[in-house]
Amino acid sequence: MKYLLLIFVGFVFFFSCKKDKVGYEPTPYQLEIPSHFPAMQIPEDNPMTVEGVELGRFLFYETKLSGDNSMSCATCHAPSSAFSDPNQFSTGIEGIEGRRNSMALINLGWNDFFFWDGRAKTLEEQILLPVKDPIEMHETWPRAMSKLNGDVDYRNRFYKAFGTDKADSSHAAKAIAQFLRTMISGKSKFDVMYKFENNIPLSASEQAIYSSITASEWGGYDLFRSLNGADCFHCHNGPLMQVKKFSNNGLDATFTDLGRGEVTGNSNDNGKFKVPTLRNIEFSAPYMHDGRFSTLDDVINHYSHFIQISPTIDPLIEFAGQGGVQLDAQEKDLIKQFLLTLSDEEFINNPAFKAP
Repeated sequence: MKYLLLIFVGFVFFFSCKKDKVGYEPTPYQLEIPSHFPAMQIPEDNPMTVEGVELGRFLFYETKLSGDNSMSCATCHAPSSAFSDPNQFSTGIEGIEGRRNSMALINLGWNDFFFWDGRAKTLEEQILLPVKDPIEMHETWPRAMSKLNGDVDYRNRFYKAFGTDKADSSHAAKAIAQFLRTMISGKSKFDVMYKFENNIPLSASEQAIYSSITASEWGGYDLFRSLNGADCFHCHNGPLMQVKKFSNNGLDATFTDLGRGEVTGNSNDNGKFKVPTLRNIEFSAPYMHDGRFSTLDDVINHYSHFIQISPTIDPLIEFAGQGGVQLDAQEKDLIKQFLLTLSDEEFINNPAFKAP
């Protein structure tokens, strides 16, 4: 009986660990890129597949990636907050509060560097870092992958996505990167304005949206782009509403956070941070790298009156010497009304981006 019991236990163990009968036949994923967007460059070593995107979605919401199984990527990147953190600073599993606000995850497939300080050069590299960061998810990748590989459903998903029975952190990062590249926001009222301004044909539904655009929203758009108005377009323009650069936007005269300078060691980079997209800014409060501004009004007031001069101030902030662009109350309202046209409700509520 003892030997029969051992054989039975062995069979149970074998079949519980065995991969289901799944094949490796990845299905190419067709990205839906808006007609007014540039092409997205997909890494040759991480082609988009239906299976990879699906796996990435599961992993984005998977708490097993954290040391105590309590925290996922979505913990600090909430869908309702444009996949950013509504808290000023994110708190990790050890109860340690970070020093920067989590950036919104929007149109990342067009970005060339990641984090506020640009320390990651690829989306795949960026994904690897929060898991092992002691003030974030505080887990080692070998332990995280051991937990995932101990789950037959995940073993099947990794096999279907990458054709491997020995998935490691690189496979997890690639899958999450694929999922994040699908998170495209390009269906706001601003997009209709942009397409109209650039003579790009509008669909019937876009024609209806165009008819609803108010004079104040157009006025705010003009002010946004005016050198003698709000002068915002130097850092926020084009369909992505984002320029690929690091900028010191006059938050401080002296720095408690060196930003890009911490990465490069170059004092000329001190106080500079990645320029974020303005898309869905209505939902992604608080604002700036340290979440110091709670409202859009705070942001507009900063650029109007409270620019701080420092050695690395962005030279394109042309009115820094007088504290800002000095918008009056009416102009501030126009800018705010335009910023609200960047809201993309379809993106925020897209079921394909929600927890599976």
